[in-house]
Amino acid sequence: MEITTELKQTLKKLKLGGILVTLPERGSYAKVQKLSYGEFLELVLNDEIERREQGRTMRKMRSAFLDQEQTFERFDWEVPITVDREKVKDLFGLGFTDRHENVIICGPVGVGKTHLANALGHSAVRRGLNVLMLRSQVLFKRLHQSRADHSFGKEVIGLIRPHVLIIDDFGLQRLTGSEAQDLYEVMIERYQRASTVITSSRPLDEWMGLFDDPLLANSLLDRLAHNAHQIFLEGESYRKRMGRTERTTEKN
Repeated sequence: MEITTELKQTLKKLKLGGILVTLPERGSYAKVQKLSYGEFLELVLNDEIERREQGRTMRKMRSAFLDQEQTFERFDWEVPITVDREKVKDLFGLGFTDRHENVIICGPVGVGKTHLANALGHSAVRRGLNVLMLRSQVLFKRLHQSRADHSFGKEVIGLIRPHVLIIDDFGLQRLTGSEAQDLYEVMIERYQRASTVITSSRPLDEWMGLFDDPLLANSLLDRLAHNAHQIFLEGESYRKRMGRTERTTEKN
């Protein structure tokens, strides 16, 4: 199929320049299959729709700050960890996002909590949902900085808006009074409106001890845990296992 300069310019004016990538191939296919003009047009336009959807998904992935490698497909289900696998797999149906329920993933360091949270984020983005993933300390820094530059309201709106907010490594240290209050402001607005996924190396029953104000802690944790799906992972750290494997390999 001949692609003239005029055709290129016309497609680019219509913001359909992406069609040019597969147009020769599609032209040959249409000729072999003896497609009508209408069928050929439908074919190349569907290619463009697919390209735009893929581009939109990739942009959402980048803006979500997800690890591109930590997907459901890449999770190693053969590792010696204890977890309710059926419950985990059920979460990837994403029904919890439709019901605006939360997910709490707890377990020791290195057993795959962050990977699972990332994978849930990937699945949600592919579903067309808006996702944001932040380490808890980054979240608190953003909120603290926003108070300093008088953009707190805007920052909170940015944390309320995502269909799925993932807070990774929560509870590494006690929260300051302002951190606890900021987290409360975000969670009170997200409650029963959107889903929050939290990973922590501390079991849920230790979270009260992270707060100075027991009243605020009770109110916040009640909303976080209400109807939340709790996933517990137990096992040896992946990094420890890898380190032991590497030492064994060196000896051999």
